[in-house]
Amino acid sequence: MAEPEFSATGVRIARWLRSLTRSGQVVVRDGRLVLLTSYGREIDGAPVEQVRVSGPWYAASDRALATINGNRYALRLKGQVRDALVAALRGARSRRVPTVAAEGRTAPR
Repeated sequence: MAEPEFSATGVRIARWLRSLTRSGQVVVRDGRLVLLTSYGREIDGAPVEQVRVSGPWYAASDRALATINGNRYALRLKGQVRDALVAALRGARSRRVPTVAAEGRTAPR
């Protein structure tokens, strides 16, 4: 298993008003973003091309909204690592697009 491109622990993960975990993990590895519980069980995950992460303009810099497989999750990251998460997703996308195009399939738009 490859070294993760991004990993954050102690992340509060919520779906709408329901808290799924107060000490979860967000990991970007092998071209996938995965949300994990504090016990290591996968909450949700998808290839980075299908993930959207944004930061609400009205919230602090430690909060992010992630859309994975059509489900919206509110992430409360420790410290100010939202920009690092967005940068890791962009980097993973840029590394995966040439690989997909080289296999003869069209790259997602």
